[in-house]
Amino acid sequence: MWMWVLLSVTIGAEVFATSLLRTAGTGHAPAIVGCVAGYVLAFGILAYLVQRLEVSFIYALWSGVGTALVAGIGIAVLGESAAPAKLLGLLLIVAGVVLVNLAPQH
Repeated sequence: MWMWVLLSVTIGAEVFATSLLRTAGTGHAPAIVGCVAGYVLAFGILAYLVQRLEVSFIYALWSGVGTALVAGIGIAVLGESAAPAKLLGLLLIVAGVVLVNLAPQH
């Protein structure tokens, strides 16, 4: 259970940081601090998790879910396109994560 909580926190921190990149890139100090703090937290927890669980398992979930959430935020909040090719790509990412996690774990 603890792994799922930590994985959720690291995904949330990474999505938070990535969502701030556009504002941080303009030099907005609070966004820069939030972005750096989010990435430090995300990578710190990720480093902890990969020491205890299979890298392919953790990284597939972290990157796949994070990518899908950031793309969703881009579409819903930042006005980015929801083109069919983009949606298909996101579906394929989710399918890839599922396939990686269907493999037997040690």
